[in-house]
Amino acid sequence: MAHDNQHRYAKGLFGLLLIAAGLHLPLTYAADQEDDEVNTGWQETAMQLPAAPKSENLLPFYNSGTQTFSIDKPSVSVEKDGSVRYTLVSTSSNGAKNVSYEAIRCESYEKKLYAFGRSDGTWSASRRKEWDRISNAGANKQHHVLYTEYLCDGNTVAGKAAMITDRLNGKRSPFNR
Repeated sequence: MAHDNQHRYAKGLFGLLLIAAGLHLPLTYAADQEDDEVNTGWQETAMQLPAAPKSENLLPFYNSGTQTFSIDKPSVSVEKDGSVRYTLVSTSSNGAKNVSYEAIRCESYEKKLYAFGRSDGTWSASRRKEWDRISNAGANKQHHVLYTEYLCDGNTVAGKAAMITDRLNGKRSPFNR
């Protein structure tokens, strides 16, 4: 009988230890998650949409053969988070235009689409919230060209917004790559 009581006591104690451990683990896990977030250090700056682009402010920088890509000069901003934001205007060879407000992160070779421009000058928010890796494949290499030639020096931003627009302005005529 004493053996059965010891066995029950041991099982009960083991059960309490499991419960205590189970209660402790999520607290530790939550603390570890917070530490991971603190360690990453990067926080995206709040986004504010610019005014609609005007044709006289467009700085062409790339021609894919079927589309010409331009940046709206007043929309270029260098954010505290290290991203460069801008309004991109792509014009097809038959004159159709697409307008988007975007960002590039030099540190990570990524891009993000914030909004699409409407013909009435308003914006429609993008449903996609993620940053995407920049591609250097296919005909539409506009983000790679922006990254390598205008917005970034290696993995750092190529200066203040005025310096970036000066770089864009220096190659005003679209050219093929």
